[in-house]
Amino acid sequence: MADNQTIKICGIKTEDLLDAAIDAGADMVGFVHFSRSPRHVTIEQLGNLISAARGRVESCVLLVNPDNSCVAEVAALGPDWIQLHGPESPARVSAIRHLAGVEIMKALPIGSAEDVAQIALFNDVADRILVDAKPPKGADRPGGLGHVFDWSLLAGIDPNIPLMLSGGLTADNVAEAIKTVRPSFGIDVSSGVESAPGVKQKHLMEAFVRAARSAM
Repeated sequence: MADNQTIKICGIKTEDLLDAAIDAGADMVGFVHFSRSPRHVTIEQLGNLISAARGRVESCVLLVNPDNSCVAEVAALGPDWIQLHGPESPARVSAIRHLAGVEIMKALPIGSAEDVAQIALFNDVADRILVDAKPPKGADRPGGLGHVFDWSLLAGIDPNIPLMLSGGLTADNVAEAIKTVRPSFGIDVSSGVESAPGVKQKHLMEAFVRAARSAM
C-alpha cells in the first residue's frame, strides 16, 4: 500500500472532536445523519460541522436509505462525500449520485463469499466501496457495531476496485487488517476509537492513526 491511503474517522459529533480527529491525522471525517445511531447529528449540526471541516479535511455524511429530499438537503450543505449505508440497490445508488452531485461511497455488509460478489454490482455506480461487517440479525442499525468480519473473504477481490475497509478496527488490529486486506483506498473507524457508543476519545484516535500509518 502507498502512503497516500485515506484514514477516515466516522461518527464525529462536535467541533471539538472534529479538531481532535484532524490533529490526530485523519484524512476524512464522517458525520452520521441517522436517528437510530448513537452518533446521529441533525441537519443543523451537519451544516456547522461540514463548514468547520471545509478546507482542512474531507467530509463524508452517512445516510441510510435516504429519500430524495434528504439527499438534496444534505448535498446542499456541500460535503465532499455521501456514504450510503443502507439496503440501496445499484440503481438507487446511481440515482442518488446523479441527484447529489457529490462523490458517493457505498457501504456493503460482508459475511460470506456471496456478499463479496455483490461488490462488482456497485463498482460502476459508486465512487468508492466501503466493506463492513454484516450486522447480526435483529441489529437496530447497519454499522458502527464494532464487529470484525473474516478478512480472508476479500483475498480474491480486484485490486483496482477503490476499496475502504471498515468493521471493528482498532489500534490493536488495524495494522494486521491493512497487511491482510491491502485496501486500495483506505480504512474507516468509528467504534474502535470510542470509550462508549458515540463517545470518541482523542487518545484513541491518535493511537489508531499511528498504528494505521505504520502499516501503510
